[in-house]
Parts: sequence; C-alpha cells; structure tokens
Amino acid sequence: MGCSALSSKHLCGQAIAALAAAIVVMILFLGVIPAHASGKGNVGLPPQGILGIFGNGNECTVPPFSSGSPQSLELSWEDHGGPTIVSGNVLQRQASPITIIPDRPRLRVITYTVKPGDNVFALADKFGISVYTILWANEKLQGNPDLLRVGETLTILPVSGVYHTVKKGETVESIAKKYKVSPEAIVSFELNHLDKDHPTLKVGQKVIVPGGKKPPRPQIVHIPYVKIPKGARRGTGRFIWPTNGVITQRFWSGHKAIDIGAPVGTPVVASDSGYVVFASNGWNWGYGKLIIVDHGNGYRTYYAHLSSILVRKGESVGKGQRIGSVGTTGHSTGPHLHFEIRYHNIHKNPLLLLGR
Repeated sequence: MGCSALSSKHLCGQAIAALAAAIVVMILFLGVIPAHASGKGNVGLPPQGILGIFGNGNECTVPPFSSGSPQSLELSWEDHGGPTIVSGNVLQRQASPITIIPDRPRLRVITYTVKPGDNVFALADKFGISVYTILWANEKLQGNPDLLRVGETLTILPVSGVYHTVKKGETVESIAKKYKVSPEAIVSFELNHLDKDHPTLKVGQKVIVPGGKKPPRPQIVHIPYVKIPKGARRGTGRFIWPTNGVITQRFWSGHKAIDIGAPVGTPVVASDSGYVVFASNGWNWGYGKLIIVDHGNGYRTYYAHLSSILVRKGESVGKGQRIGSVGTTGHSTGPHLHFEIRYHNIHKNPLLLLGR
C-alpha cells in the first residue's frame, strides 16, 4: 500500500515510522546485529543478538556477562541431565545423555601401598587381576597371603600372570614352557619390549608372562608334639562359630582359612571341646597371638591375630568357652580372627563344617 492511498501525510509518516521500527526489531531478533558489534550500548547481549537470550530447542545460554571474559561454570551432571559442550558462553546439549568412555588397559607395572583393611582378594578385584598374580609378584606373600602389613608396598602387574626375572641361560621358549604359555604370549606383550623376529633376553631383565602360572607353595607351621592326657576333653566333630563378625576373606587354595572381621576385643570361643596344645603371644610365623586346640579326634582349630589369650597350653576347654579376643597382631591389616580347621593336618574349609 503506497502513501498515495492514505488520506493524509501525517498517516503516511506514521506508517513509515512503524515500518522502520518493525525492521529494526526484526534485525535484532534475527541476530544480525551481534553484541560485540553494537558498542557499549549493548553490553550484556549474547554474541548472537537478542535471539540468543531465548535460545532454541537445543541451546541455552549462561547469564549475560558483566565483562568481556566468560566466568567459569560448575555444572552438575545429574542436575543438567547429561554432558554439555561449552562454546564461548553457550552450552550445547549433546544428543546422547550419557558418554561412555571405555576402560583402557593399564600398560605399566605399579606399586601399591597397603592400607588398613586390605586383603589380597579385595586388591585383586580393585586392579582387575587374579589373586595369584599378586602373590606371585610379591615373594613374601606366596606362602601366606596373610603376610600383608599396612604401609608396605606391593608390585601390581597390569594383567594376570607371572613377573619373571631372567636368569642365566634362559630363553623366551624356556620361560614360556616353565609357566605353561606360548612364546608368542611373552614376545607380543607390549611392556616386554621384545623384538618379535629376534627376541633376546638379558640376565636380570623383568619379563611379564601373561596367563602364566606357578605351582602352589604350601604354608608350613611346625607345632611341637603334645601328648593329650586321658582326662582331656574331646571334641564332638560339630563346630560352632568362634566369634561374631563379617567374613572378610574366604577359604581358597592360597588362604586355607577364613577371616572374620570384628572389633578388637570381641570374644573368641573354642569352636569345639578340646585341649590347648599351643598358646603363644609371639610372632608365630605371622599369626601373631595364636591358640591351637586339639579336639582329640583328628581335628585341630587355629585362632590367630588375637589381642589377648585367656587360656594356657595344657588346659582343657569346652565348646563355646571363651579363649581369647579378636585383635590385629602379627601380619594383619585390620582387626579380625583368622580361623583354620585341620583334619590330620589337612586344611578343611571351615564354611563347610561350621554350624553343621
């Protein structure tokens, strides 16, 4: 519609002014005039203009900045429904609400400092390797995984297997045969840094044998022979729980006992009637304060890491009689009772015999 169609010049002027105003508003809303180009008069506008304040279906903006430098933001994953990409002062929400970063294999041997409450089962789970891998890489633990001590360091491999020190005359083939793996498993393992075509070894070199296995090393404890008097109490063959607590380590080939975690001082009772053949406050092969009860029927029970001993060698005890208290003596990373059942000196799983 032209001005010639209007009845007066005044109305024509108003129409032109209204049209001009509409054009300005449209330009601002379309973001044609960005904030940084508008001078001091538009301080606080986002770079994409007024439209940026309202955003669109996939964007939101941070509050207007009071200066030229963006402020740091702390965003909660849960509060904002997933990850965002920060670009300038604009937060762009990703299409996927969750970004999954795949686990990458650890490609180095590390040392770990033992903390209170640690045991080899928990550490194996923590580092994603077998229990035996921890025992084999740490010589003093091979015969007895209970020899963990708070503050000491352990060698932790990146994969399950054996950490071997090369000796004179050894080859990749001989090491592979010893640990029952293929030579390729050793040569191809990245951390061994071996030439795949001509692998050579040096005496003293450390080699990781992925999947390798060592024969078990039994724990040997020598208890002096004690002749049990005729009047001594004998066991029933039915065992009761020696203390109250939580099982922190179960029976397995490298730990032929159970560990029952409980506060220091928790009562420990005889699991069955019998005769005390050993009661010592010494180191006792890492057992710490130790009581051994012979039940006169081929069974013996061991109570280790005690804080106190309430019976003497040569004393008869009844089933359920208190004989000591839970402690953390010897090689122990926290208060617990190490409890063994042996039949003619062969370890039995206590969990299969308790409460029968």
